[in-house]
Amino acid sequence: MSYYSTGQFANLANVTERTIRYYDKIGLLKPSFVMENGYRKYTKSDLLKLQKILSLKHMGFSLEEIFPMVLKEENIKESFSMQIDLLNNQITHLQGIRDSMETLVQSGGDENINWDQIIHLLQMSNVEEDIVKQYQNSNNLKVRISLHDQFSVNKKGWFNWLYEQIDFSKVTRLLEVGCGNGKLWENQKVDLRNREIFLSDISEGMVQEVRKKLGNNFNCIQLDCQSIPFKNEYFDAVVANHVMFYIQDLQKSLSEIVRVLRKNGVFYCSTYGKEHMKEITDIVKSYDSRIELSQNKLYDAFGLENGEGILKKYFSNVQLKLYDDELIVDQSQPLVDYIMSCHGNQSEVIGTRLSEFQQYIEELIDEHGSIRITKQAGVYTCLF
Repeated sequence: MSYYSTGQFANLANVTERTIRYYDKIGLLKPSFVMENGYRKYTKSDLLKLQKILSLKHMGFSLEEIFPMVLKEENIKESFSMQIDLLNNQITHLQGIRDSMETLVQSGGDENINWDQIIHLLQMSNVEEDIVKQYQNSNNLKVRISLHDQFSVNKKGWFNWLYEQIDFSKVTRLLEVGCGNGKLWENQKVDLRNREIFLSDISEGMVQEVRKKLGNNFNCIQLDCQSIPFKNEYFDAVVANHVMFYIQDLQKSLSEIVRVLRKNGVFYCSTYGKEHMKEITDIVKSYDSRIELSQNKLYDAFGLENGEGILKKYFSNVQLKLYDDELIVDQSQPLVDYIMSCHGNQSEVIGTRLSEFQQYIEELIDEHGSIRITKQAGVYTCLF
């Protein structure tokens, strides 16, 4: 095996020794071993990790965001596949910017400039932020779903259970708002003959992912459920799976959903309660009281405790059905990944201490054999 000094390692990667020392200091890239005289020694496996760090940094990720992505164990194929997907998204976005510029150039002189196209170009130009945000949203959603898939006691699974609540015998047209990565429709035997299903999300990146995954069997569209671009009484059913608590103007969104539902149409709306995943909050708070996994308590906006009262202002009949489940987690990595995927400040607080934090989780699991996590979720079936 070949070993490299800090200087040799920096030269191989065409970076400064100062950069390598800084990554060592913050714990992002430690040498494979340190000699008795204090000299650092790096290997080719360290070179692969450095390549990933530099690639992600070039794509616009901050060091705080890179930490969990680099420290997570991956094989070479997984690492490069992830980077290829990100680069493909970046290339597609840049090609869109280039095409818009070419259209402007071909439009003629300054007097013929289309200012709407200029505005569109401005909106497209922050490519790094868009790519990073889309990757984070998609990856974080997959991580959170994965924890439930791996450790739920109820083996039916949330998405299969939710799918069974939909009465398709009365559905010709259905709209899902906030479809995310389309997980609800994966591996489901939906009879699409004489039936239209529209999957929508406010994120165009999510819509593209769903379209790629599910093909042409579904109508995949980008929309904001506060302004649904369909005529009155168009749908037999609308589905919103863990979406309503994210909406800025809940009243406006519910009014729009009611508008596009036909008479006797059904709104299937899932959410969770204040006890949901409470043990995870307790764990991170016991590690560092500064950690907030969410800037807002989403169940206060729309949860099991207040959902019925909100919905009864719009629907004549509201019924709640609870999902019976809990998590028994006996592995640290999926739980750490879940925590790092949340919307709060955990990346800034844990950041350079990610390895230490994972060790803390492992000690909790070793002490108790596993970590039990409460799930408190359900779906409202609302008749209009």
